[in-house]
Amino acid sequence: MSVDEAYNYKKVSDTTCTAGRLSEQQLGILKQEGYEAVINLLPDDSQYALPGERELIEQQGLDYQYIPVDFGAPQERDYSEFERALQALGDRKAMIHCAANYRVSAFYAIYAHRNLGWSSQKSGEHIASLWNPAEHPPWDTFIARMLQVSGE
Repeated sequence: MSVDEAYNYKKVSDTTCTAGRLSEQQLGILKQEGYEAVINLLPDDSQYALPGERELIEQQGLDYQYIPVDFGAPQERDYSEFERALQALGDRKAMIHCAANYRVSAFYAIYAHRNLGWSSQKSGEHIASLWNPAEHPPWDTFIARMLQVSGE
């Protein structure tokens, strides 16, 4: 099973792909598929977390960043850590994932708005292509606040 068959997989650029939960097999072939880094926003205590993910990634020689984001309470500090991790990647090909690509799509849309010139509309469309934050409070207010902070 290819990485691009992961749940809610989305290629957002030549160097960045996002997804929900990846299987052990998919995580095990990331290097083969050209990935150089993984950012995981899914807390280890989630029912969807894969035990031993860090080891599986690091055994392939890939960089692994773990930023556990509580789905029920996203924090600005979580986003700030995500932004630093993404900026540190440079041009390395990365897989960013969580359980369903909800956390990731929101954080990436905020990042792209603040750093890549995405409009609020484009950021909202990116998120809406995967889920509706209004159905998962407090995400709708968190996203609106984080996009507003960036100045648009």
